[in-house]
Amino acid sequence: MQDAVTTAAPADAAERRSKPAVVVYPNATLPSVDMAMLQAARQSLTKLDEVIVPPRDGRAFHVPKGHFFRITSIEGPQVGDLNLWNTDDLSERFFSGKTRALHATHLGTGNRLWSTLPSLRPMATITHDTLGWYGWDEDGGGIHDVIGTRCDPYTNRLLSGGDYHHCCHSNLARALGAAKGVPAREVEQHVHDVLNVFMCTGFTRDTHQYFMKASPVRPGDYIEFFAEIDLIGALSACPGGDCSASHSSDAAACYPLKVEIFATEPALLTGWTPPERNAYPRTHGAEG
Repeated sequence: MQDAVTTAAPADAAERRSKPAVVVYPNATLPSVDMAMLQAARQSLTKLDEVIVPPRDGRAFHVPKGHFFRITSIEGPQVGDLNLWNTDDLSERFFSGKTRALHATHLGTGNRLWSTLPSLRPMATITHDTLGWYGWDEDGGGIHDVIGTRCDPYTNRLLSGGDYHHCCHSNLARALGAAKGVPAREVEQHVHDVLNVFMCTGFTRDTHQYFMKASPVRPGDYIEFFAEIDLIGALSACPGGDCSASHSSDAAACYPLKVEIFATEPALLTGWTPPERNAYPRTHGAEG
């Protein structure tokens, strides 16, 4: 355990700090995304379904592979927590940590949402983002992060001593349970770290703590995805509203979110095939 007393810097401290930064996962060799094809395909969309996610609640939805889905702000500034699973195998789910390592702390058009090991394949590709203009603000904040875990009742109790039942974790568990026709407690273990849709976040420059600030999202803004495999999604309309001040409480103004599912003309996806599970030969590794 490190001493509470600050230790003196060694004589070569500046030299040690001056080493160059090296990107951990250079991503130029990732499977390429045919964005021209996807942009053409999204010009011919037919709406198949719509789900309204009430404030401080969650809803699940299904997206067949080769279809698009869109999350839209419809009444006021609101952030959402998104989970994704393989329709046929809940153990294959969105891997926010690896997605962050392969792309960045905040995602945008052209980035992909990757699944858990051992599958490690694209689950969805971001095809459009009306908040793409935001970039990075003066605080170092950006939109759509894969940093935060999701607000949950366990951390809330740890920090506040109180119980709150509409944290995003709980909303997502209830939504998945409803989709599977089982109690939330039976699927809670499948709820995972999220894509924080529309949320504006970063790290403070002094203490390096995770921060949130008012989301720039406005009614009509949306983020759109292409489903690379058959998906179950769940979205929670966060109890923090636009996350400008608080979460895990009824204090913030909260608004619904809309999820829409679209089909495109199959001919526009010529050449696209659903990605296979990762080809690493497991029998030759630690399991062998």
